[in-house]
Amino acid sequence: MVIHQPDDVTAAVLAEAAHAADPRARELLALAVKHLHAFVGEARLTEAEFQHLCAAIVRAGQASGPGHNEVVLAAGSLGVSALVCLLNNPGAPGGEASTANLLGPFWRDGLPPTPDGGSIVRSPTPGPAIFVTVKIVDRQGAPVAGATVDVWHASPDGFYENQDPAQAEMNLRGRFTSGADGCVRFRSVKPAGYPVPVSGPVGDLLRLQGRHNLRPAHLHLLVHQPGFKTQFTQLYSDDDPHLHDDVQFAVTAACVAHYVRHDGGEKPAPEVTPPWYTLEHRLVLQPGAAAWPRPPISGKSTAAERPPLTVLEPRRD
Repeated sequence: MVIHQPDDVTAAVLAEAAHAADPRARELLALAVKHLHAFVGEARLTEAEFQHLCAAIVRAGQASGPGHNEVVLAAGSLGVSALVCLLNNPGAPGGEASTANLLGPFWRDGLPPTPDGGSIVRSPTPGPAIFVTVKIVDRQGAPVAGATVDVWHASPDGFYENQDPAQAEMNLRGRFTSGADGCVRFRSVKPAGYPVPVSGPVGDLLRLQGRHNLRPAHLHLLVHQPGFKTQFTQLYSDDDPHLHDDVQFAVTAACVAHYVRHDGGEKPAPEVTPPWYTLEHRLVLQPGAAAWPRPPISGKSTAAERPPLTVLEPRRD
């Protein structure tokens, strides 16, 4: 097709996209072309701006590796990850909201099997002890037994083990199996909120908007059981100051959890010193395919030192 005007370009690309053999791929490609070309036209994108955007995409790929995924981080920082999650996990019709949430950029496959009630602290990690019970049920409230449940979270210093050479392999990570009561129980240390990395294009994006880069404290879980849609979730601490302005736009009401503080009374283990915390929460699985997600990372960072924890100060005009 010989091009005579801008609209001819869109028409030519759509004509070629129509040849994709897979119907869903054809639909997605056509929609992507339409919206991308419409963005370029509405924004009247300059050549310099186009080159800058291409460079940012290249940098996102270059900044990703076995222990970090800048592309997933960027999707979260633009609200795309949260939107995809909400659209695909609407909850039960006329029932309670979905407890699904973001997978995040730090899940690793092959977590070490851990017995019920066991600790996921695998190297010295200072912080208040937490004792967590998560009950997994179906839409009718019946317990789901035998589910594979992955648990992971950042340290009280704000680092996942894949970012931190000082932490042991798979520290603060574990794989459990739900019991007959649908429950998974584990011990760890209370996580804290943390800043997402800003050394790459995500940092440029946040600085451009005058935004901070902080996430509220949370625990990650992934639940896999045949007959149910695989659910990943994040349980957010209800006392975190950034519960309402999460840099990843991910906090939903069904995923806000409450830590109960204990300063005395019978201790859960002899070595525990006050304060210690308990947390109980319920996850509701939806019927569907139990697909295993693709891990966003595959191992620890090769860096010899921890990355800097840079906190951006928000700017509001």
